[in-house]
Amino acid sequence: MTSAQGVQDIHAPHGICFGCGPANDKGLRIKSNWQADADSPAVGKMAAQRFIARFTPEQHHQAFPNVLNGGIVGALMDCHSNWCAVTALMAEQGLDEAPSCVTADFHVKLRRPCPTNIELTVRAWPVEIAGDKVIVEADITTPDGKVQATCRGTFVAVPEGHPAYHRWN
Repeated sequence: MTSAQGVQDIHAPHGICFGCGPANDKGLRIKSNWQADADSPAVGKMAAQRFIARFTPEQHHQAFPNVLNGGIVGALMDCHSNWCAVTALMAEQGLDEAPSCVTADFHVKLRRPCPTNIELTVRAWPVEIAGDKVIVEADITTPDGKVQATCRGTFVAVPEGHPAYHRWN
């Protein structure tokens, strides 16, 4: 976990989501931000950037000694990718307020066991933006650059009347 401020703290300070909610004391409380990256495959106004979160697992996040639970891997990638989509839509549409996005689908590939004794980097980038839909790709890497898991998901901004609409307020 980290103490630096992320987009979640700015746009959803009262959010209770297990993965990204700043107000969930028992959650993962990831902190995500855009960083310049000339090699990023990101499209749209976020080109040449990647969305980054750093996460150091705690002992209770283990599946077995020194290996991160797969459900935690999924939660990290889902929440981080969703916020990638939210902020990409904000940039594309010139929005000041974060749209309420939900996960339509996401697919995680566990490529090798994620260690729990080091800081992991979760990276995401939009590969397609169409209206209120964003397709995001993501990965989790170790400090030596090894990819531990990958993800591809579809995230959609929902209209008023949807149960998730303005859930961050």
